[in-house]
Amino acid sequence: MKLFLLKFFTWWSGQTFGTQLWTWRFGELVGKDEMGNTYYRTKGGVIDPTLGFQRRWVVYNGYAEASKVPPSWHGWLHHTVDVAPTEESYVEKEWQKPHQPNLTGTPYAYRPAGSTLASGHRPKATGDYQPWTPGS
Repeated sequence: MKLFLLKFFTWWSGQTFGTQLWTWRFGELVGKDEMGNTYYRTKGGVIDPTLGFQRRWVVYNGYAEASKVPPSWHGWLHHTVDVAPTEESYVEKEWQKPHQPNLTGTPYAYRPAGSTLASGHRPKATGDYQPWTPGS
């Protein structure tokens, strides 16, 4: 029963019942990426008259986080390229990096030197800082 209710009321842990129904009725599977996300478009690639372009969407495998979409699929989802990576021989560019999850808010988040969260205390000023005092 819990899983059934979660499909109605939560979108962050997988597709909702509404998305599942929309995908079943109007969607056409385009492909799947290495992380298990599935990509859809309107059946037959029909152009939506209200939008003026084809609807495309992703159903995430697990927690819904946009950074889980690889660069190859990101271009297709955002209409930067017209051909999906499964419909062509996509070759990754040398500058493309592998996926890293968004670590903001976790103990593994990036904390640069000088951050109060990096080591628990801020390092002393290097002498180039002149504090403002009233009347000066």
